[in-house]
Amino acid sequence: MILVTGANGFVGHKIMKICEDTIAAPSLRNVRQEDVNRIIGESDADVIIHTAAISDIGVCQADPDASYYTNVQVPLFIAKASKGRKLICFSSDQVYSGCNEKGPYCEDTVKPGNIYAEHKIEMEQRVLEIKPDAVMLRAEWMYDYYLKKSNYFMNIINAEVTVSFSSSQFRGITYLKEVAENMEKVIALPGGIYNFGSETTKSMYDITQEFIELLGKKVRLEDSSPRHNLWMNCGKAKKYGVKFSTVIDGLLKCAKDNNIFTESCL
Repeated sequence: MILVTGANGFVGHKIMKICEDTIAAPSLRNVRQEDVNRIIGESDADVIIHTAAISDIGVCQADPDASYYTNVQVPLFIAKASKGRKLICFSSDQVYSGCNEKGPYCEDTVKPGNIYAEHKIEMEQRVLEIKPDAVMLRAEWMYDYYLKKSNYFMNIINAEVTVSFSSSQFRGITYLKEVAENMEKVIALPGGIYNFGSETTKSMYDITQEFIELLGKKVRLEDSSPRHNLWMNCGKAKKYGVKFSTVIDGLLKCAKDNNIFTESCL
């Protein structure tokens, strides 16, 4: 049995839909350690997938206390309550947001560039101190056909005039369906930190240019100001069979799954 936190959120809802034997955890807002102990104890789950978070960087910057409680303290409550269970926590590629190296980055190269990233790094370290067999997934920017949350895919298919991405920014983006489909292999991973998602050698500008052309969209692509790289080497997870489509193949798969394509996509 798999207990999923944030089950109504962007990541959690897809895991609930695709993975078997899942149950949704109740809201973790304002929980205490004893609340989490009870939730996990009553679930009879042998795996916990923790997706709940405050992931909006601006919100975290504006309210660091709320970010710390949700993004650090709650995962620590879960780690302490999950003895004898497999724990998987979603982290973020933002842990590389302050890196000056070109990339792609391996797991041992981190430098946070914002409060959210700082809290994710602390979460990873402290959870692993409590549960060395826990798995930390440094997830990329994920996308899907999803109306409740802005994401790369929706931004492109809804674009009417222009879109802007930097030719100086390198970042993987990942189809959410493939995230959920990989959970069985993720559960089997040894404890540790893993870069998690689709790999690319192309800039966000080049990715977008190719995707727009494949969709047959008549929108103008502008080269935006240079952005920090969030470019990950996902080879560590790949050695254990965790595999994703390339960025472009994943985008096309999402388009085809949702019947959003022209003849040029076929």
